[in-house]
Amino acid sequence: MRTTDLWSFSLACYARPGVERLCLDLQEQGVDICLLLCGAWLEARAITCTPQRLERLRQLADHWQHEVVTPLRSLRQNWRGAAQSDPQLKALREQLKALELAAEKTLLGRLGRETHDWSTQSGPAAWLEPLTRSVSDGDAAREFLRRIAAAVQLELAGA
Repeated sequence: MRTTDLWSFSLACYARPGVERLCLDLQEQGVDICLLLCGAWLEARAITCTPQRLERLRQLADHWQHEVVTPLRSLRQNWRGAAQSDPQLKALREQLKALELAAEKTLLGRLGRETHDWSTQSGPAAWLEPLTRSVSDGDAAREFLRRIAAAVQLELAGA
């Protein structure tokens, strides 16, 4: 069985019915979706979650989100209304959307490289709990993501 990369795993998860809506809802509640998908990927591969590992990933993600992704997303969202009636602004907004996606892909690449040599240790691979602790209906969100992640990991690893 081969190991899947985080980007391929994330795209496959996001394409599953219901995942995009869930991720957007969780993002509105302050969840870093790149970090969440990384956590789901690590869980699906049975990589142990330790406070040190989680903190390292949070540091990587927080910096990149703050400096790159969030400013792009904010600008794109701020232009939503005006872009409806301005074709040039609409085209620029689409370019921003592509840049935002490229920034998220870069972050997922960084997270994947950081975790590349991590193996299982004694302890649970419970990454999703600390990443979704403060969200409404967190148990259902975690269970749904775990089912999707396990199916995607199995599908991609067998490819």
